[in-house]
Amino acid sequence: MKWVEVTAKTVEEAKEAALDQLGVDETDAEFEVLEVPKGGLFGRLRSEARVRARVLPTAPRPKVERRRRARSRSPEGSRPSGPRTEKAATPQQSKPASSKGAEMSSEAPAVDGGAVAETFLDGLVEAFGRRSQVQRQELDDDTTEIALEGDGLGLLIGQRGQTLSAVQELTRTVVQRKAPGFSGRVVVDVAGYRRARRDALERFTREVAEQVRATGVARVLEPMPPADRKVVHDTVNTIEGVITTSEGEEPRRHVVIIAE
Repeated sequence: MKWVEVTAKTVEEAKEAALDQLGVDETDAEFEVLEVPKGGLFGRLRSEARVRARVLPTAPRPKVERRRRARSRSPEGSRPSGPRTEKAATPQQSKPASSKGAEMSSEAPAVDGGAVAETFLDGLVEAFGRRSQVQRQELDDDTTEIALEGDGLGLLIGQRGQTLSAVQELTRTVVQRKAPGFSGRVVVDVAGYRRARRDALERFTREVAEQVRATGVARVLEPMPPADRKVVHDTVNTIEGVITTSEGEEPRRHVVIIAE
């Protein structure tokens, strides 16, 4: 996963800014504090905090690899000494098993997290008595979008996308459990809700940014989740004469658009 590096007056502010860039909650990210702020004379800052962050990989390294490394510490072919070595082999134990075979199985390709998400979402829609078409798209090297299209899927969106957020979290949990080697990120969209919201938010942001640039008066936007704040930041970054900052604490954190 790609890292982003951010500087701010405090470590907490740097972390919040990094989350805005990544568009995820703090529970879905990991941080490295590269530098803590240092004070100078008269309370002035001599240096700012510097933090780097990335989206947390979906799951740790598969357990099978850790077992293989543990076996490699013992001499190959060694067996425990004592009376247990004289115990008759069971039919399963009598089958030949080579360390090479075990190594090959541990290096098997990781389960496709996108495919796991598709299967889960298809079953979820069926459980609600609905039918849908599942479309998969690779948004970037680390992000896979699974989009559901069909009639009567509004119940999976909910008011202001709250149900969709829950579906997203459920899907992430299923991928973690069934595809432990998958390190990408899966994003779920239903009936084009996320795409439509992103397009509308981009249009709204451009209108507000133009007003701020014309009047010089900053605008404080309503609290938004990290993914929406990222859309605002990215949109304003393409417009000259205005910048953004985030203020507040979750879940009331919001973006402020400021004239340069």
